[in-house]
Amino acid sequence: MSWFINLNPIFQAFIATLFTWFVTIIGSSIVLFFKKVNKNIMDAMLGIAGGVMLSAAFFSLLSPSLELASKLNMKPIWLVTLLGFIIGGLLLFIGDKYFEYRESKNKKKFSKKRIIMLIASITLHNIPEGMVIGVAFGSVLYHIDGVTVLSAIMLAIGIGLQNFPEGTAVSLPLRREGLSRTKAFLIGSLTGIVEPISGILGAILVLKIRNLLPFLLAFAAGAMIYVVVEEIVPESQTNKRKDLMALFTLIGFSLMMILDVAFS
Repeated sequence: MSWFINLNPIFQAFIATLFTWFVTIIGSSIVLFFKKVNKNIMDAMLGIAGGVMLSAAFFSLLSPSLELASKLNMKPIWLVTLLGFIIGGLLLFIGDKYFEYRESKNKKKFSKKRIIMLIASITLHNIPEGMVIGVAFGSVLYHIDGVTVLSAIMLAIGIGLQNFPEGTAVSLPLRREGLSRTKAFLIGSLTGIVEPISGILGAILVLKIRNLLPFLLAFAAGAMIYVVVEEIVPESQTNKRKDLMALFTLIGFSLMMILDVAFS
């Protein structure tokens, strides 16, 4: 762990996003061994990931955004954070609406077009996730309360957990469309390659342009909460044991909160 902590934040972000990409690869590899995956396990993972990401959005992103905006004398403080938060969420909202529109146009046509849209949507969806990790690691150098290497690592783990079903969600439909197991695995795996790239970009932006940091932290929080509310939690709640899945979300939130507060 000590060697990792002493690395440059850009390398830290790169390694962390390589991990999240690796989890996508593991999720995609399910197509090589199984026709389907146990839904209870998938939903529990999503519940924990959703809780971790919600907690990180506040303790590691929104709260530090407000604090740093105050230190940089950005007034009104709340406006900087609000703009970043709303724009982060809107970016993903617009992306979702665009792909829903494209999917509806192709619905009655060749089914493989819908699969292409699925691949594109998940690939683009991974870009802000990578940036979130990059921003988190890049922010550590500014010694903001609540932003630590450990909290950034936990954030990467939370995003990694929800990447597992995303990889599976691409590779299995590709297999059903008639692609070989190997091709379905490779394409599913490649949807996560954008995370290391965007992770490096996020870390560089934070380190080079300090005044952008409050906005970028809030932007990452908005994007993250949108993903959790629109995708992760609803998907975990399709389980017959909704109450149990909700507990997994609470466990994930509590774990991240304890780590943020105890080690900040």
